[in-house]
Amino acid sequence: MLASAQVACAQKTDFDQVGCQMAIMLQNSHFDRSRQPFRALSDDFLATYLKDLDFGRVYFTKADIDRFEEEYGETLSQMLLERDSMRAAEDIYETFVERVEARVAEAKRLLKEGEFDFDAEETVKRSREEAPWPEDEKEAMEIWRKQIKEALLSETLRREMVIKLAKEQGKEELFADERSPEEKILLRYERFLRSVQDVDSDDIAAYFLSAVAKTFDPHTDYLSFKQMERFRDGMRNQLVGIGALLQAEEDGATKIMGIVLNGPADRQGDLELNDRVVAVDPLNSGKPEDMVDIMFMKIDKVVDLIRGKEGTEVSLKVEPAGGVPGETKIVVIERGKVELKDEQASAEIIETTGNDGEPQRLGVIRLPSFYADFDGGSTRCSVDVERLLERLMLEKIDGLMLDLRGNGGGALEEVRRMTGFFTKRQPVVQVKNTLGQVQVKESEHRRPLYDGPMVVLTDKSSASASEILAGALQDQNRAVVVGESSTFGKGTVQQPMDIGRQMPFFANRNRAGTLKVTIQKFYRPSGSSTQNRGVVPDIILPSLSDALEIGEGYLDHALDHDIIRPAPDFEPLDKKHLFIPRLKEESSERVKECKDFAYIMEDVMKERNRRRENSVSLNIGTRREELAEADERQHERNAERRKRFAEVAEADKKAKKFFRLSLDQVEKEEPLKEVDPSQDAQDYMRRAENKTEQLDDTPEWPSNLDPFEREGLAILGDLVEITRDARMAGMLKPSGAR
Repeated sequence: MLASAQVACAQKTDFDQVGCQMAIMLQNSHFDRSRQPFRALSDDFLATYLKDLDFGRVYFTKADIDRFEEEYGETLSQMLLERDSMRAAEDIYETFVERVEARVAEAKRLLKEGEFDFDAEETVKRSREEAPWPEDEKEAMEIWRKQIKEALLSETLRREMVIKLAKEQGKEELFADERSPEEKILLRYERFLRSVQDVDSDDIAAYFLSAVAKTFDPHTDYLSFKQMERFRDGMRNQLVGIGALLQAEEDGATKIMGIVLNGPADRQGDLELNDRVVAVDPLNSGKPEDMVDIMFMKIDKVVDLIRGKEGTEVSLKVEPAGGVPGETKIVVIERGKVELKDEQASAEIIETTGNDGEPQRLGVIRLPSFYADFDGGSTRCSVDVERLLERLMLEKIDGLMLDLRGNGGGALEEVRRMTGFFTKRQPVVQVKNTLGQVQVKESEHRRPLYDGPMVVLTDKSSASASEILAGALQDQNRAVVVGESSTFGKGTVQQPMDIGRQMPFFANRNRAGTLKVTIQKFYRPSGSSTQNRGVVPDIILPSLSDALEIGEGYLDHALDHDIIRPAPDFEPLDKKHLFIPRLKEESSERVKECKDFAYIMEDVMKERNRRRENSVSLNIGTRREELAEADERQHERNAERRKRFAEVAEADKKAKKFFRLSLDQVEKEEPLKEVDPSQDAQDYMRRAENKTEQLDDTPEWPSNLDPFEREGLAILGDLVEITRDARMAGMLKPSGAR
């Protein structure tokens, strides 16, 4: 028995076996039982895999596609079940590598020989997602020539713009050492080629099995052993590493772009911003053979080498910033826990005056994600928000804005618990499983922690758990939802399932990976699914996202929207007490008068036209005219904004006071400290300066409030004022929560 187990451990993971087991798990566990039988999905598996590899349809030719469809189009599902799918996955990937090698070789030839005529009247498609596959290599190379020409033209024009701006600002010397546009593009493709070549059987299996899983729905996925570790790190809002932000450089090195304050690298002190890492010894063994060359290595693989067990050491071979070219040093850092504080919940209090002249204290809670440690740790976003909310209430806020913009979701249990902070015991979400059984999840608080005026701010990237919270508060008429035209529209629940547990005992199961499978669909207390449609705000603000294809409905294989019965015991509050018609009217007047929202609507029209035309000119004269027009428009906007922003900032200084509130401050029971929001950037990392970004003279938002947040606060202020008047008139009962 022991000898057999030792043999199994020495074996490589059998991904044919993994694929077979995953196929069985998908059929048994996935929520949607109405789709085609598994054996009929071969063509869809193939199409998804090909799209993932060649999204722009510039590498494979129609001849390749025809061969793949003939050999695998009707058999992939059978090959999965018969433990023979990796043969197809590797064949297709090897062909992909050959095509990429051929394209990059052609790019090198074109860029070295400089055969481009930028005076010719040529165009290239902005997006080739829906374009036909090139008929043959000749047509593929012609499409590729235009792609290279466009890349070179864009880089040339970018260089011209950077030099122009640098000259205007007296910073010419900052860009004296820039590589030529040809070199820059060449290095970009060289890095891409290396990333395509630098794969092993685990990587190919991950690409293919992920494509198979995503064919069931966009959020069902296969995660390799390393990917699952990264997923867990993200959910617990901490990782074990050195606390540095890495960026892949075009010449192959990995650059240090940020160092976490008081993190392992910061405490050790030898690693500097802009240092270039060229090799890593993950064991710090001191043996030359253990130092791994990371030139042109994918950034996630570099990260995997640097991370490791807490208390162990990693050594980095570094080219110091500003040093002699080619000179290196060895930096040894002890790995430690790194808290991602910029991803934690945080709060703010803004003191201002309402239209009625009465003082207002408006609280803001920002929640970047619904994080929680799935491995039993103490990290929970609901606990963090509860602590912030209790402190805000001690500070006697008159209204609360919960900012869920950019919040992609997370732990379902956290959103259930958090909703109860704002409602009495009520249904939060209904969850339906694959058998059609519906379970109602209620908030656990008998009485809300906070029951005062409330606004929830959302955007197109507010997804999943964010939509549950926003939808529940909207259904219960507890808060006014404000934001972009809708949230993302992800109304499904995924469960990670360890594939290795289902494999034969003697198989090598340690690195089999995880199937993250959709097992449930969730519904609002009213019975409507957020799937595909998302949460539509009560008050919609103009946004550039309206012109972009953002949302569940634009994803392949998305499940449908549907409606079930309202939850039992669902008793919404009286919607009249949110005064939405009046709030809408007053917000509409402000939006009409707001220049920034006018600029947004102008940009939406331009972006829609660009996407509709789907064409980019390769004529340098035409492109220069377009850039000059855009530059002039931006200069005019910036000039107008500088004047207006200065006036707004001055008015804010007279009428508003800002107080930051972090979890550390709450923990230490520190008193509130007034801050200047334009100077008080809450950054937990030292960051390298970006030379090009330094040239951007677009003024910062006054008081660090963008138009969406400023309007959200204005709506909250109106709600506070109207609610106060209604209470005085006896239309509402006094709030007992403040």
